[in-house]
Amino acid sequence: MTQKSLSNWLKITIGGIAACGIIIYACLIPWFGKDLVQANPEFSYCYAPWLCIIWLTAIPCYLALYFGWKITTEISRDRSFSMVNSRYLKYISILALADSGYFFLANLALLFLNMNHPAVFLGSLLAEFAGAAVAVASAALSHLVQKAAKIQEENELTI
Repeated sequence: MTQKSLSNWLKITIGGIAACGIIIYACLIPWFGKDLVQANPEFSYCYAPWLCIIWLTAIPCYLALYFGWKITTEISRDRSFSMVNSRYLKYISILALADSGYFFLANLALLFLNMNHPAVFLGSLLAEFAGAAVAVASAALSHLVQKAAKIQEENELTI
């Protein structure tokens, strides 16, 4: 597989993830929320705050996809191991950690405001741990790409 074809496959994957995210954030989450409110009208006051909190989690996700797209562009230019890609992976790590932290704190605030159920809070910890796992993985990849870029740079300087 050439760098160009790998880059194209990665871009297709990123585009698919972005499209799935739009469907989930714009259609499914509001639909499930309205369905829950119709089944349990006593929770109607919780719909708007939850919807805003969940929609705000989309911002770091799409920023991470943007940086992923930029990484694939560098891969297509045959610069897989570069300091630029290392920096983009570090940004993705920071975004994932910030998103997980934000969702945890928002979820906790809604729990204290009696707009959340403890079981929902505990269940959402899975999503927060998944975000933390993405943060750790992208930080590790950033470190490895940075080391590989330094080795590649040293090899280019030797005769």
